[in-house]
Amino acid sequence: MIFIVVKFTVRPEYQDSWLSLVDDFTQATRQEPGNLFFEWSVSVDDPHQFVLVEGFADREAGDKHVHSAHFKAGLETMAGAIATTPQIISSEIDADGWGPMGELAPREA
Repeated sequence: MIFIVVKFTVRPEYQDSWLSLVDDFTQATRQEPGNLFFEWSVSVDDPHQFVLVEGFADREAGDKHVHSAHFKAGLETMAGAIATTPQIISSEIDADGWGPMGELAPREA
C-alpha cells in the first residue's frame, strides 16, 4: 500500500471553507478504483493546518491518482488557498488498509 500524509497550512481566510474548496477533489479521489481511504482532519494545535491521510492499493494506483485530471484541478484550486508549501510523507508499506489497534479496546460496560 502507498501511505501518504500531507499537512496543508491554509491562509486564514480559507480556514472555514477549505473542506468545501477541496470537496470535488476529495470525492473524485475517493471514487478511484485503487483508493483505499482519503481522509481530512484539522490540527488541534493550528486551526489553519489540515492533515490529509490517504492510502492507495499500490504504486500503479498512486501514479494514476497523480496523473488524473481531478488531481491537476485540485492542485490548481489549492494553490490559491495555501499559505505555505505542503509537507508530505509518502511511503510504500506492507499493509492493505486499517487494522485494529492491539494495545487498546473498549472496556465492557
